[in-house]
Amino acid sequence: MSMQESKNIPVPVVENCSPGPGPLTTEFLRSVPSHPGVYLMKNRQGQILYVGKAKNLRKRVSSYQRVNAKVSPKTALLLSRIAAVETIMTHTEKEAFILEASLIKRHRPRFNIELKDDKSYPRIKVTLGEEWPRVYVTRRRTRDGSRYFGPYSSAWAMRNTLSIINRLFPLRRCKGRYIKKRERPCLNYQMGRCLAPCTGMVDKKQYGQMVDNVLMVLEGRNRQLRVQLEAEMQRASEALEFEKAALVRDQLQALVKTLEKQVVVSNLDRDQDVFGYVRKGAGIGIAVMNVRQGMVCGQLVFFLLDPIGDDSEVLGEVIRQYYAAEQSIPDELLLPFQVADHVSLAEWLGEIHGRSVRMRIPERGEGLTLLRMATANAEQVHIDQENRERGWQELAGNLQTKLQLRTFPARVECLDISNIGGKQPVGSLVCFLDGEKAPKEYRHYSIGSAHEPDDYRMMAEVMNRRFSKDDKKTVFPDLLVIDGGKGHLNVARNVLREKGLQERVELVSIAKDKEKKSDRIYRPGRKNPLSLVRHSPVLFFLMQVRDESHRFGISLHRRLRHKSALASELDNVPGIGPSRRKMLLKSLGSLAKIRKAPRSELAAVPGIGPELAGQIWDYFNPEHSQ
Repeated sequence: MSMQESKNIPVPVVENCSPGPGPLTTEFLRSVPSHPGVYLMKNRQGQILYVGKAKNLRKRVSSYQRVNAKVSPKTALLLSRIAAVETIMTHTEKEAFILEASLIKRHRPRFNIELKDDKSYPRIKVTLGEEWPRVYVTRRRTRDGSRYFGPYSSAWAMRNTLSIINRLFPLRRCKGRYIKKRERPCLNYQMGRCLAPCTGMVDKKQYGQMVDNVLMVLEGRNRQLRVQLEAEMQRASEALEFEKAALVRDQLQALVKTLEKQVVVSNLDRDQDVFGYVRKGAGIGIAVMNVRQGMVCGQLVFFLLDPIGDDSEVLGEVIRQYYAAEQSIPDELLLPFQVADHVSLAEWLGEIHGRSVRMRIPERGEGLTLLRMATANAEQVHIDQENRERGWQELAGNLQTKLQLRTFPARVECLDISNIGGKQPVGSLVCFLDGEKAPKEYRHYSIGSAHEPDDYRMMAEVMNRRFSKDDKKTVFPDLLVIDGGKGHLNVARNVLREKGLQERVELVSIAKDKEKKSDRIYRPGRKNPLSLVRHSPVLFFLMQVRDESHRFGISLHRRLRHKSALASELDNVPGIGPSRRKMLLKSLGSLAKIRKAPRSELAAVPGIGPELAGQIWDYFNPEHSQ
């Protein structure tokens, strides 16, 4: 194992590993150093289950001998699965803090705290790496020199922010990193939604100033922007630039209206993030309220189920993960209590932020009021979670009753076969755990297309692959939903019977009735479909699962069609890859012109040369080649 996990970390001076089974033996604990460091808990297969840091490794690792399974069931489960513990000693607590973060990011251990994946949340992207930057919504974050703001838990709030920006500062909306020169501007210019940099109607200085103003809005510095716009309008008026002054005036008026709608919670022009933290039983609700210049501009909430560690450790890890996701770091964090390793955490935040970050526990005044607001929102996280759990328990009970299932359907999977005229058939499997989508459990299956279109054959093939392994590690669904009619259901039942799984996996199929414009639900052993009312929650849930499998299957189909559309006869020529194919088409214009081009013209294309040009010419002119 490489010990160089971070550029800021020297090579650790000690590495220690526990013996095989029963790792926390007295003999092993005596060998653990009483120094700062990181410990890694592994299972029998060598997989890292948990990574932790400690000011004193021996005391921290020894504390696991005193775990109460009733109080900390998740920690007890972890200890039951570990077969070895490795320790890595560092020189300082800060080094241990950074090394732990690096190891967690690299290995993503199952038992470490993981905030809900925010990749599904939208962000606002400002393409600062482009000559003429744009502002638009994205769900992907890449290192291309752009600034990202978010994620926004409320898509409506994010769209409203973007609408305000587009109205205040009309940056270009055309797609692409580069813009083509135009003689006449597009309709967006006529509607006042673009400054038309494509026609040279705006200089880079003016455009750049507008981009800076957009960044100020997204950073929450609206009051500062208001003062700046007032001064700019005054300068334009004094310089008799009345058109510019009128434009700034309109921007200022729109900004003032926006400020009137924002909730002022503090009289201090200070950027703060307020962390609300509420533990109830094994669950923890967390609310992060973003306050910029005294106004609330956003909030994200999280629910953690039985995280390992005490409250100070959990909150410290939440803060680290929250800002590791490239969130904007304010000058001050308001916390309900002191977090573990707060000195190292503050130093780490300051290095990212570029200046010191204060972590404060307010005891009076506006800070305490903000903390109470965030705590109330964290309390609401528990209420929402309880409502979701209660709703799922009721729905799952109805599923079990209406479908006459033997077991409670905690894990529901849906299998769908999709193809276009028998071409590019794919199988899509989606999974719902306790009524919630579990994207990490989704699977795509590419199906051989050598035979004629046959839905039943394809269904059997995918079923055999899904249930190919019957061992202790394989997780089977409590309920498998098949997209199709009785025929598809019988195929699935036969596969399960051949594998001896007919008693472990319940089956149901859902098919559209074109005449009645509704969905029919079939169960094995029943001739007629189940009688479910049109607005039944059970029917809605099965439709939701089926529609998700459709969506997931279509996503693969779209990629396959796109790949097929990009394929070219040039791909059959030895030595021609995507980049050379692109260069040939760009230089000569089309495949027809490449076919007719002489060797000399082909050789003149960058990256081709005489030898490869000869191979291309021979491929398209086999009757003349020798």
